[in-house]
Amino acid sequence: MTIRYIDQLNLKGKRVLIRVDYNVPYDENMRITDDTRITATLPTIQYCLQNEATVILISHLGRPKGKFDPKLSLRPVAGRLSELLKRDVTFIDISIQEDPESVQSEIKSGDIVLLENIRFYPGEEQNDETFGKLLAGFGEVYINDAFATAHRAHASNHAITHYLDQCAAGFLLKNEIEYFKKALLEPEHPLVAVIGGAKISTKLDVLKNIITRVNSIIIGGAMAFTFLRAKGYSVGKSLLEEELIDSAEEILKEAAEKKVEILLPVDVVIASAFDNNASTETVPIDKIPDDMIGLDIGPQSIRLFSESIQKAKTVVWNGPMGAFEMPSFAHGTEEVARAIADTDCLSIIGGGDSVSAVMQSGLDDKMSYISTGGGAFLELLEGKTLPAIAALDK
Repeated sequence: MTIRYIDQLNLKGKRVLIRVDYNVPYDENMRITDDTRITATLPTIQYCLQNEATVILISHLGRPKGKFDPKLSLRPVAGRLSELLKRDVTFIDISIQEDPESVQSEIKSGDIVLLENIRFYPGEEQNDETFGKLLAGFGEVYINDAFATAHRAHASNHAITHYLDQCAAGFLLKNEIEYFKKALLEPEHPLVAVIGGAKISTKLDVLKNIITRVNSIIIGGAMAFTFLRAKGYSVGKSLLEEELIDSAEEILKEAAEKKVEILLPVDVVIASAFDNNASTETVPIDKIPDDMIGLDIGPQSIRLFSESIQKAKTVVWNGPMGAFEMPSFAHGTEEVARAIADTDCLSIIGGGDSVSAVMQSGLDDKMSYISTGGGAFLELLEGKTLPAIAALDK
């Protein structure tokens, strides 16, 4: 693709529409509890302001299904953004569909404005061309800086690009694209992929795509039990996708043919129930009782996985090693995070649970890059073209 980046455009005096992702969590009093997604966009916004541009921010929040919902208003975001930028941010809650002229009059030269939740309009998620044209009419330049929504073709990241000649990626999206290239398209070998999570069904396409690119694949989390069952082990009451045992066998066979090492747990932490307070025991994978559930990798697996990671020059991680949301079963995930942090390698972390686990471990500052996209990152790993990125290809 031929994608331009924001620093390749002349923004001086222009009205710049920026699609951001301010889908941030609120508490019951509509106070923002995590502003990470807001701070991630500051370099792009500040660059525009430094170049004397007028900034119009477009974002969604939650899933209002095309209807106004006061609990999903972006007004608190405008307040927080004002604090971070140390300047006024104008919040426009006028309907851009019913009264576009009034919206236009609210946008003053050199200002920064935030439009109300774009998903209050049905045309957004329908990728409606007319709505995309309406949005484009508020600006002269379009910048996409919302990687987390890039796997969805919506009016504010797809249809809008049909009506503006100057379209580019912001600094956040640029980082996502460039680090992904370094991770899977032009990696330094050995390349190790750490894939975890609950179900193999959500990662099957990922495994099929990366198996031709990596040197080793570490498989943890509950999805490992389908692979262990494919190798003939009894997994007790652990999560198992019976219908995908054959698929797991095929992946193991293809890996062997391509000389790609697949590492599976050799011991697991088991419990009688999916409960943080349940009594636990660590057993080899061939000793899982029929009435027990595997909920984390054991110390031997941690050692095995860590040794593989320590040899890597590039590590891509998506998915936890166990039920890390419960402290009793978080140790395996934390130790894998530590192994990656302690290894001199390019490390790219993607996927909501993986990112949460890294943040929880306090090792986020030791990772090379932490992706802001969950579904979008996963689809890149699957080898898919993301529609919002493709839309920037002019």
